[in-house]
Amino acid sequence: MKLIIAIVSNDDANKVSKGLIKENFFVTKLATTGGFLMSGNTTFLIGTNDEKVVEIIEIIERYSKTRSKLVPNSIVSEFGMFSSMPVEVKVGGATIFVMPVEQFIKV
Repeated sequence: MKLIIAIVSNDDANKVSKGLIKENFFVTKLATTGGFLMSGNTTFLIGTNDEKVVEIIEIIERYSKTRSKLVPNSIVSEFGMFSSMPVEVKVGGATIFVMPVEQFIKV
């Protein structure tokens, strides 16, 4: 048995959730915040049998897309902080962790 932890952009979270539920996977959703852009994410916790891991990852990949976003570029110097031209960064997609589960109990 495996535990999949998938961190997905809030922009894609509903599509990922619906895709997983459509394929009869049980999902727990947590509201989380990313550290780099301080933007909203959704973290999915999914318990599954080993043979279903690839299918779940494919569903997450299908519905979570990367996109470009302009973010302010602040520079800190000895004279204070000031902004310069915005920087384009890639956001979205998913970060997925797959971990073994020693025991699963549902009461």
